Formats: sequence, C-alpha cells, structure tokens
Amino acid sequence: MPGRRLTTTAVLVAALATTTTGCGRDSDPEPTTPAPPPTATGGSASPSAPASPQAFRSEIKKVTARDLPHSWRRGCPVSPSGLRMIEMTYWGMDDKPHPNGRLVVNADHAEDLVKVFRRLYDDRYPIKRMEPVDVYKGSDFDSIEANNTSAFNCRQATGSSNWSQHALGTAVDINPCENPYVSSSGRVAHKDCVKFKDRSRRDPGVIHDGDKVVKAFASIGWGWGGDWSGTKDYQHFSASGR
Repeated sequence: MPGRRLTTTAVLVAALATTTTGCGRDSDPEPTTPAPPPTATGGSASPSAPASPQAFRSEIKKVTARDLPHSWRRGCPVSPSGLRMIEMTYWGMDDKPHPNGRLVVNADHAEDLVKVFRRLYDDRYPIKRMEPVDVYKGSDFDSIEANNTSAFNCRQATGSSNWSQHALGTAVDINPCENPYVSSSGRVAHKDCVKFKDRSRRDPGVIHDGDKVVKAFASIGWGWGGDWSGTKDYQHFSASGR
C-alpha cells in the first residue's frame, strides 16, 4: 500500500500548486480588465473638512424674584412676571461657541432680542461673557469690571434719579470694557477700559457706527448710546434709544 499513499500525496501537491498559481497575476492564462481604484470611505486617510461651528440655540424662560435676588426689589418699575431669562449660545472672545449665555430682559422684547443675538452669533461677533448682574450682587460697576454683557438691573440711570432703561429690562450693555461709558468730559470710570475711549481701535468686540452690531439692534428698532451727543455710552442699546 505504500505506492497508493504516494500517488494520493502527489495528486494533492499538484492540485495545491495549481490553485496557488491561479492567484498570481503573472500566471493568468488571459489578460484581465484592471479593477477600478478604491473609492474613499469613512476610514480614508484623506484630510477631513473642518467641523461646522455649534448651531445657535436659545430658550426663553420665566423668572421669579428668587432668580433675581440682587437685581430686583419691590418698587421696581417691572415685576419678575414681566421679565424673561434668555439662555442662549454666544460667540466668545476665544473664537469658540459658548452655550451658557444668560440675559434677563423685558418679556415683550425677548423674542426680538433672540433674533439680534442669533444674527450676532452668525456674524461671529465676539462677546466676553454673558450672565445676569445677580452674579455680581447687582453691582453694575463689578459687572463692567468683568466685561460682562447684561441687561436687566433695577437701578437709576447714571447721574440721574430716574429709572434706567435697564430697570425696565429694555436695555442691553454689550462688552462694556471695549465699549465704555464716556462722560462729556471724557472720563472713563474703569481703568482697564480707558484705552477704548479711542474709537479708532479695531480690537475684537469694539462697536463702530454703522457696523453689524448697530445694524442688528436697529433691525428691531433699538437705538445706540454711541449716537448720543456729549456723553457717549458705546456699550448701550435700548428700545427707547436712551
């Protein structure tokens, strides 16, 4: 029987050799059509497109006196029920989206202001921070020192015994350091912001006459403090224009 085993082995070796030769391109008996080049897939090493920025998001919420422990008190010209908290995305000074912006405004103007800030976000206008003045215990001075964009604060207008438009929630101060309040004598109360009295500066966040920020607020009928005569309030936008 040794001869039979040898014959069987020889047949298997020959079959294996034939199969192996058939996988080699040089041994094909007839030319074949080249396979098309592979198409790119998700695992491709080709460079990917830059990620799109986070979409603008906003939500308008009711507030209570408990939400406004320092900025509201009895006797203010608007009640908490007449105010709203806008929680929204804003474009930061770090050139990144920030989803945690909070602005307390008059309820009648909340939807219009969402449109304004959506427009500013789409334009990538940079904002340093956006939080209620209650974070600063209602201190307008400390909020400005932090370069905070804010709206409602039940206080008198600067240098006046009358209510500020902020006490109604119908005014917004944007990047108050880059856009300072400049008295008619040229005084700026915040030392780190004095350099921005020079309105020819083009630093991020600086607002200029006729620019996209002024136009965004003008689109809802709000005026700009940079248009005032004498005293200038470059940070200030309001429904009344004052």
